[in-house]
Amino acid sequence: MRDHAPDTRTHPYPHSHRTAALATGAAAVLTAALLTTGCDGTTSPATASAQEDRAGSTSGSTTPRFTSLRLTLDSRGGVRLTGGSRAAVGAAGSFSVAGGRTHRFDRPPDQVLVVLRHWPDSGAARASRGRAPGLLPPDESAVETGFLVDTASWVRAELDGQPLRWLRRDTLRVDATNATAVGDPTVLTLSGPHGGRSGQPVPPPDTSACAGVDPDTARHAVLPDIAAGTAVPDALTRLGDLCLDIQYATRPGARPGTVRQVRVPLAGRPAASACLPPTDDTAADPGDRVLLDPTRPATVVVAR
Repeated sequence: MRDHAPDTRTHPYPHSHRTAALATGAAAVLTAALLTTGCDGTTSPATASAQEDRAGSTSGSTTPRFTSLRLTLDSRGGVRLTGGSRAAVGAAGSFSVAGGRTHRFDRPPDQVLVVLRHWPDSGAARASRGRAPGLLPPDESAVETGFLVDTASWVRAELDGQPLRWLRRDTLRVDATNATAVGDPTVLTLSGPHGGRSGQPVPPPDTSACAGVDPDTARHAVLPDIAAGTAVPDALTRLGDLCLDIQYATRPGARPGTVRQVRVPLAGRPAASACLPPTDDTAADPGDRVLLDPTRPATVVVAR
């Protein structure tokens, strides 16, 4: 995903946001309390990562090499940080968001921004008030909690054990509002590259064509064809022309680690979206020209 400071969009698309209202002070305090416990040029990503490792070991830098970080989001909205690089994490705040929109976080140029989208209360509390735990009503506010990871190195993201993509100086969004069962945790893992074996960093799709796109204005685009079982990198490439924010979620599926479904936000109604592959009640089919709502992210649902 392309960088742009300070209002950086998530990979691989420029940010499309509306300023959201601050969540309660309790949410911000919770984030801070949790934390206390706890290419440029022509160089390839793999080569650049190796050069950084050598520089870190010979220059006398006191910045530890990034190894691993796990963020576990429970059903109450609490986040537990574990892993060798948990000390590299700082709080970016918690903010209330409505209508499926996203909060505009600031991301320093040499850091990774992680945004976890969740409900402000537990699944059990929502169920007791008659709210379906797996649905996001357009008039109900979710919470986005952000974390800044202090590393300029490539890191690999996995969600609930399923690989998503490599990122560097970028933003990663996770949607945990559609957990399949009350009490299910959402686990995001970031890992550094490992030697010369398979799994070296893979550059993200080129999104330079999105540079001049207005992030707040609805626009027409043609829906790509994305089938169930598509590899996540391939799906991201096909979504590139839409120039939308991307958030990730997981659901049980037949082919773990591949795309189960993609939901593309449509303008007109707050909850309207096109599903890829299409469902019986889908609003549009691949190849159709649709009006996108860039103030909401597209959701890539990965099978687990």
